Amino acid sequence: MEYTMQIAGLQRTLPLCKLNDELMIGAFVIFGDPELTTAAAKALLERAPEYDYMITAESKGIPLIHEMARLDGNRRYILARKVPKLYMQHPMHVTVRSITTAAEQTLYLDGQDARRIANKRVLIVDDVISTGESLHALEALVEKAGGIICGRMAILAEGNARSRKDLIYLEQLPLFRADGSPILD
Repeated sequence: MEYTMQIAGLQRTLPLCKLNDELMIGAFVIFGDPELTTAAAKALLERAPEYDYMITAESKGIPLIHEMARLDGNRRYILARKVPKLYMQHPMHVTVRSITTAAEQTLYLDGQDARRIANKRVLIVDDVISTGESLHALEALVEKAGGIICGRMAILAEGNARSRKDLIYLEQLPLFRADGSPILD
């Protein structure tokens, strides 16, 4: 089963993936799709508030944030990692559970990046926001580092995230019943 939609002026067909016996999600993957990544990055930048740094979790949001930074004058962006790396100095962390991940995840922020964003306006960027758990983890990291969250952006808002007033997104992605029909609130 598939779901076809318009995203940043481009048509894409998303395969539907089973979450449980009653619920499916549209699998949105921008990896390997530079046309969509660039179009979405441009569209999001047109709506972005003033910011000093952008941050995303180590996920499908990486190509998006990279393209946004490139289009906005090759600005530095911050990446919250899923595991600490040897080069990280004094990393801080938070734990999160996401709708697309079966187990809890921990996100790590390098101490240098934490110092970089302290007292700065930070824009949180992701590909899809659904339950908001990953977003919450990024918010916690930014706040722990002393950063000021100036906005939250995603290409797609899925499920309950579609009604969030604090989220800037391009399109709504419904959840789906087991038969593939969209759940439209």
